[in-house]
Amino acid sequence: MKKAPRRSPAKTAHLLGVGLDNQDGHKRLTSAEQFTIVGGSDETHGRMTETVIKTFEELKTRGKALKAVEPQELAEIIHKSTPR
Repeated sequence: MKKAPRRSPAKTAHLLGVGLDNQDGHKRLTSAEQFTIVGGSDETHGRMTETVIKTFEELKTRGKALKAVEPQELAEIIHKSTPR
């Protein structure tokens, strides 16, 4: 009996942001289909969330999916999307 050919698993991608500067005791978690932001102070968590949202807006503008973008290009988009 022949073995069925193995299918490679579907390619997925997910961004994870972790803030480590929380000192107020609040547990912050923001998640969506393709990203999760955990922890951080109120300011840090907000900045990370804004960065990720702007990153996905830029990917949409470029017509690219997270799972298809090259790591270097993603790094440049994230850097550009980070609030100053």
